[in-house]
Amino acid sequence: MANIKVLNKSGMPLPAYKTSGAAGMDLQANMETHVELASLERKLIPTGLFVEIPQGYEAQIRPRSGLALNHGITVLNSPGTIDSDYRGEIKVLLVNLSAEKYTVNPQDRIAQMVFAQCEQAVWEEKESLQETERGEGGYGSTGKN
Repeated sequence: MANIKVLNKSGMPLPAYKTSGAAGMDLQANMETHVELASLERKLIPTGLFVEIPQGYEAQIRPRSGLALNHGITVLNSPGTIDSDYRGEIKVLLVNLSAEKYTVNPQDRIAQMVFAQCEQAVWEEKESLQETERGEGGYGSTGKN
């Protein structure tokens, strides 16, 4: 478990896990007035939260399943990554994939945030790679009979 330092300028309670098995916490829109998303439009929605994530961790911003299913609203760069050295406000890039206009209201739950451990990779250049049964089979190759 990581301890995350947070600066809450939203005036709302901090995000929290809703159940003991929840992986993500809901983020809420922190705006003075509503924002409309036309079909296929995208907008950056502020949360009023600023975090200090420990090195070796990231925060991932993911869509809320109910918004996606019921309204076609999703996080465009899903999952969005918040790096451990970022100190700006957490903002959510929402997109409306439906044919209908959608209104985001102040304090609406707009996305979820998941914390995950991550490592930085070190490249090790080689002249060849170890062979595998799959080889170079890509897109859809493992589903063929």
